[in-house]
Amino acid sequence: MAVTIRDVAHACGVHVSTVSRTFSAPQMVNAETRTRVLAAAEQLGYRPNRAARSLTTGRTGNLGLIVADLANPFFPPLIKAAQAAARAQDYHLFVADTDEDPAEEQDLVLAFSKQVDGIVLCSPRLSNKALGKLAETIPFVLVNRRMRGVPTVVMDVAHGARTAMEHLAGLGHRRVALVSGPAGSWTSGEIRRAATDMPGVETVVFGPNAPTEQGGVAVAGQIADAGVTGVLAYNDLVAIGLIEGLEQRGVRVPGDVSVIGIDDSVTGRLHRPKLTTVAMPTADAGRMAVDLLVRSMSAATVLDTHLVVRESTAPPKGSP
Repeated sequence: MAVTIRDVAHACGVHVSTVSRTFSAPQMVNAETRTRVLAAAEQLGYRPNRAARSLTTGRTGNLGLIVADLANPFFPPLIKAAQAAARAQDYHLFVADTDEDPAEEQDLVLAFSKQVDGIVLCSPRLSNKALGKLAETIPFVLVNRRMRGVPTVVMDVAHGARTAMEHLAGLGHRRVALVSGPAGSWTSGEIRRAATDMPGVETVVFGPNAPTEQGGVAVAGQIADAGVTGVLAYNDLVAIGLIEGLEQRGVRVPGDVSVIGIDDSVTGRLHRPKLTTVAMPTADAGRMAVDLLVRSMSAATVLDTHLVVRESTAPPKGSP
């Protein structure tokens, strides 16, 4: 027969309500008693019934994580870290993909709000007004988006973009293309703000673009004809697609054009030439976002980024 809460209570000599509180509100139970109850539960193989617990506590024990594109290698490390953080705090994590669609993003938040205790919303495409309305329905934490009154975890992509532009300038590049991301992307706006404010460098902006390898291939013809010697791309996927498109046109990287991505994804590390890129602390962001959500903390956390120089950047062709 299945082990019940009464079996655990009898085994450690406490009332049933004490066992219940140990699992639903552990902070309300004496540390010594809590340890004894958990040990007895483990020994007997007891697992609390989440559905029953939700009826008494009003909490599901579930969290939601919504990302813009599961196919983008930027997101898996974040998802894995968020899942581990949720599991460590006795939560299950449900993951969904908006496919870069703001309407789908809104529908998913509303659907999740009936099934989870809170949501981590990564790289949202909705407007601040729409997000503000959704924040009235369920607690959530934003990743890579700043919004007043909402807990946020931001990777400092503006600093990373500035460092990337400084690297290109230091190599001697004076006319650089910025291949921006999708419309409505906060990250793309931050990159653009930093990249277009570099003294001594003319920055030519191309976009908006799909944040995919195909998006990079599609813009390659414009880049090849733009007379630039360096490129900063919205992410690693766009950078890799751009390199493919340039090489199809006989433009060599980095011999003719230097290219920098953003993310430091495994894809960029495996590509040839190995991609110079801005490393984003995605795993740290996933862990911190879940921690903020579970603790109901109203905080704005900024994580450092840094440039990783590899093989896709070099001085301009013909420079001394």
